[in-house]
Amino acid sequence: MRVVVVGGVAGGMSAATRMRRLDESAEIVVFERGPEVSYANCGLPYYVGGTIADRSSLLLQTPASLHRRFRLDVRVRHEVVRIDTATKSLDVVDLDTGLRSTEAYDKLILAPGARPRRDEPTSTIPTLSLRTVDDADRIHRALVHAAVPVVVVGGGYTGLEAVENLVARGARVTLVQRGGQLLSPLDVEMAAPIAAAVRERGVDVRLGAQIARIEDGAVILDDGTAIPAELVIDASGVVPESQLAVDAGLRIGETGGIWVDETCRTSDPDVLAVGDGVEKQELIAGESTLVTMAGLANRHGRMVADIIAGRAETARPALGTGIVKVFDIVAAKAGWSEKQLRAAGREFYIVHVHPVSHAGYYPGAETLSMKLLADPASDRILGAQIVGRDGVDKRIDVIATAMHAGLPAAELAQLELAYAPQFGSAKDAVNFLGYVAENTRTGTTPTVQWHELDAALASGATLVDVRTASEFAAGAIPGAVNVPLDELREHIDELPGGPLVVHCQVGLRGHLATRILTQRGLAVRNLDGGYRTWRDGTAAS
Repeated sequence: MRVVVVGGVAGGMSAATRMRRLDESAEIVVFERGPEVSYANCGLPYYVGGTIADRSSLLLQTPASLHRRFRLDVRVRHEVVRIDTATKSLDVVDLDTGLRSTEAYDKLILAPGARPRRDEPTSTIPTLSLRTVDDADRIHRALVHAAVPVVVVGGGYTGLEAVENLVARGARVTLVQRGGQLLSPLDVEMAAPIAAAVRERGVDVRLGAQIARIEDGAVILDDGTAIPAELVIDASGVVPESQLAVDAGLRIGETGGIWVDETCRTSDPDVLAVGDGVEKQELIAGESTLVTMAGLANRHGRMVADIIAGRAETARPALGTGIVKVFDIVAAKAGWSEKQLRAAGREFYIVHVHPVSHAGYYPGAETLSMKLLADPASDRILGAQIVGRDGVDKRIDVIATAMHAGLPAAELAQLELAYAPQFGSAKDAVNFLGYVAENTRTGTTPTVQWHELDAALASGATLVDVRTASEFAAGAIPGAVNVPLDELREHIDELPGGPLVVHCQVGLRGHLATRILTQRGLAVRNLDGGYRTWRDGTAAS
């Protein structure tokens, strides 16, 4: 059997090496149009920034090493320019010699990846993406002196990683983001600490802006502002590299990615496809989506080899779990955001909590900001977002695992998680999220969201701040009445009539106040996530 793989890196090389482990007799050929077939593209920003000093450590395998260990026929700088599914053959061009050849296949695996959304403009200013080793090398060469002015386009995962590492190299960075917030997969109140961290490091952040044109020595924004630049990093997004599949007559999905079924077969059963250029099914609504994550590419690459070898496998729906570190702040997400759910017209409830990363009495505890979205009828977890300095990664992984297993939100409270003071709390942050979710869904503690507060107050509710007098004096929501929690019982009769909204710093004391007042027969709701969530949301909106 002759298996041909088009494209290397995560998806293609996972497929090729797994294929060899399953079938020693197969002839396996890999065509890669770039100079490197197996490299750690997620590490490229950190090579630019100097965290990864050794360039060779990014090169995971070479054609020679892959032949020695796996007997793969790997041909770099070879581009597949045509697929003929009727004859099961490929037209291939050697980019170094220009020679053209025809290659046959029994099974074909496409791993074409994705390309930058925008074509590189004609300009004397280098405009680069950050997707290949060659990109990273060119950026290294461009950062020839301190304080090089650089414009980064796009405030998503890749753009923010680029910003952090360019600052580490001493560059003078301007970040241009088309939307009204950075890290758009997150909701606005959760992304606010990221924007603050970026600005604190001296980055000029331009929100709601786009590049109109690039001139010698400057980037011109759509409002006419000229920003000095010697280098532009385009992190504005990618689109599937699907033209080869289009020309071959393969079905293209509604997202623009190559359509595949649950076994990663295309519309031709002898052609399979994996990676960033391929459409996936997402978990929450079963819709088609594009997920450009190395983990999925690796898993699907392995899976298609299993399928070709005769094993029964299917792709699991994608959660889109992602994480990014920006200076000393970490942000992570799994599933859908509030804005996605609202746009889809889905019913949901929200929980914000701010627990500590490990036991508060043990040195170094950091506050986490956690947001959970769940279905009010089934309690199915629909999404989660976490921002903080420590412990973000393990909490989002626990929640992503719970979502994969179909656990309801309240069941998070029952998870038995590892505990020692330096790692967590006896009531872990994830457990705490589950307890608050249960209180919210059952109506034990009715809540109001930060973006609903103005409407509640306009409708006649009174806002009661149950923090201490010193906390209140340090910063308060306009119009709030301060009645500290420990004095609340003695002053209930002094509260104005009508509905009440109570709040504290992060929600816990507000929960206690809500329980006290509810049992006294008052109509009261807790401001979910407290003053901290309100502050972040209003600062960013």
